[in-house]
Amino acid sequence: MSESDWFHYILRAMRIGAVRLMRLPDLLASRRGRLAAFFLLYLTEGIPAGFTATAIATQMRRQGLGPAEIGAFVGSLYLPWAFKWAMGPFVDTLSSDRFGPFVDVLSSDRWGRRRMWILLTQGMMVVTVLAAMPVSFTTQLGLFTAIVFVLNIFSATQDVAIDALAVNVLRPEERGLANGLMFGGQYIGNALGGSGVLLLTPLLGFKGTFLFVAGLIALVTILVPVPMRELPGPPRIKAAGSRLKAVGLELVRFVRDSIRAFLGSRAATVAIALALLPMGAYALSLALQSNLAVELGLDDRRIGMLGLASTVLSAGFCILGGWLSDRFGRRRTLALFIAGTTLPTFAMALAMHRFGWIMPVSPLAPGRPIPPHELVALFWGLTLAYAVFQGLMYGVGTAIYMDVTTPAVAATQFTAYMALCNVVYSYSAAWQGHAVERWGYPLTLTVDGLFGLVSLLLLPFMGRLGRESSPR
Repeated sequence: MSESDWFHYILRAMRIGAVRLMRLPDLLASRRGRLAAFFLLYLTEGIPAGFTATAIATQMRRQGLGPAEIGAFVGSLYLPWAFKWAMGPFVDTLSSDRFGPFVDVLSSDRWGRRRMWILLTQGMMVVTVLAAMPVSFTTQLGLFTAIVFVLNIFSATQDVAIDALAVNVLRPEERGLANGLMFGGQYIGNALGGSGVLLLTPLLGFKGTFLFVAGLIALVTILVPVPMRELPGPPRIKAAGSRLKAVGLELVRFVRDSIRAFLGSRAATVAIALALLPMGAYALSLALQSNLAVELGLDDRRIGMLGLASTVLSAGFCILGGWLSDRFGRRRTLALFIAGTTLPTFAMALAMHRFGWIMPVSPLAPGRPIPPHELVALFWGLTLAYAVFQGLMYGVGTAIYMDVTTPAVAATQFTAYMALCNVVYSYSAAWQGHAVERWGYPLTLTVDGLFGLVSLLLLPFMGRLGRESSPR
């Protein structure tokens, strides 16, 4: 077959593929379709998070990177999520029709104001995953971290656009179930990107898993936002003056509304401090856990199984925690679950001290000690116990921020609280990585547990929340 024949063959295949894509159902057109759409869209948020924070962090330790380097890497992943609130005005403003013909082509009502942002960000997520594939994190850690950081910028921006789309298309009677499915999709995405990748690594090779992750994101893009038909929004009033000035005005309005919401009540103000503190212990869910799993001799399959079991437990107990807080009171249950996360953490610290596994040991070190079987078994059991309390805590912790949010600016205020929580994940991963190298595992785990209990001091100042505030 000549080059000309190949060219025409490829064009014909592309034409047939495009026609078939146009025949895919618009999921926004039905109730079941909308629920499935937002489940799958949140799945694409969890996949890169699990891949980078679990699978890649595990491979980093396996290839000899130290806990401080891995902790700094994992900590950097949460920074774009901590500042995602700043993208809200841009997603809203640059989706209007007042920014010239180029932006009009991309974000006019023909494409959908939110749909185009989702398409662009998911496409760039695929590109950045593939761009990171040939970069070695053992010799080019800075470049690799920068690429993954950009990946998370696109992922966080996608989250803003998805939430904005959900607010506009979900009906009131669908929102409760839809939110449950969305966070369920995120948990499953984390499991696929983290535990799923670790289980597939022996079959595909580590580099091959980058193609797997990129393919999953691309598949969801083809099935959901590509055939999606977002209805036109209300007409926007064109602002006088330059386009840059219009964006600036949106940002100023955003900051002003946020400040008013945060200072509107004592509970809302105290919630800022609460969001900047860890709710319980975090070490058994961040980079320290990945480091320890490798050091204790777990292969990728067993780490994947542990991560999968932890994710399933956290997802189920997250729902249970929210239900219990509605029944028995928000502050009481949250305090109990926060304290619960520290129990496996303190127990792990004691176990490591008892077995003499104090300082980190490189998996590549010659003559490295063999981990005691009892310590490995305790690590499994305590990690799963921690996942139970973490799920219970997360369900209540999220609800407490909803309780203090001003309805008129709910998207702004609640997103800001969630962004501050991501700051906690970032600095927790960073300090724990450095602490392990200086203090060892037992002391780092103990400090993590004690620091996690500080948030209990703020709960009495939150006032009555949830069921506590309703008439008896």
